[in-house]
Amino acid sequence: MNKNLMLVICLCFVINVYCVEEKVKSWKDKSILDMNDADMERLFDQWEIDASDPDNLLRMTKVGKSIMMFVDLKKDLTDSEADNIFRLWQGSLQNNHIIAERYPIEPKRAVFMFREGSQAVDAKNFLIDQPELEHVTLEGQIYPGKHSAQKKEKTEL
Repeated sequence: MNKNLMLVICLCFVINVYCVEEKVKSWKDKSILDMNDADMERLFDQWEIDASDPDNLLRMTKVGKSIMMFVDLKKDLTDSEADNIFRLWQGSLQNNHIIAERYPIEPKRAVFMFREGSQAVDAKNFLIDQPELEHVTLEGQIYPGKHSAQKKEKTEL
């Protein structure tokens, strides 16, 4: 009986040791001495984020995430001109390796969807320079075109 009890206790101890999963540490929890090159690169990328530049901050926070941008054209364009302009802009973005899917909402309004959210900032900067653009809405912020009559309004939270 004594041997059986000792055998059961040892067996329970061995099973307990092998069944307990160790908590996997993320690269943030590692000691600096245990970090490899990939961990150091991630840490360096975090330090490079400049919070004073909103475009750069948006670019860094939307990496790998889908994002939608609403694009409005000037009202004096015809429907066929607006469709051609949207097609031209989509082609220009793709020529610059920015993949955007275009979904028309109204004749002079469309949604550009980016599978890689960091590309939306470059697309916004391209579209703002276009003379036919009225304004772009990205992440709740309205960015008027440089050639539009609309003035940029600053809102504080």
